[in-house]
Amino acid sequence: MPYVNIKVTREGVTETQKAALIKGVTDLLVEVLHKSPATTMVVIDEVDLDNWGIGGLPVTDYRRLAATSGQGSGSME
Repeated sequence: MPYVNIKVTREGVTETQKAALIKGVTDLLVEVLHKSPATTMVVIDEVDLDNWGIGGLPVTDYRRLAATSGQGSGSME
């Protein structure tokens, strides 16, 4: 019985996007591991930005530094 936990920052992931994640992960486990979709669980946790950190920094600070140092958009994409 596979259990997959996806954590994303709470920034407006839509119900449609969540449904696509659940279906996609389930389909992947069926294809790769030959698991039954009926016993595959996918949980999506949305984490507030102030509870998420990268590289020892709160995510908002990390993004700000990444954006000003030219390391991309600073988003978590």
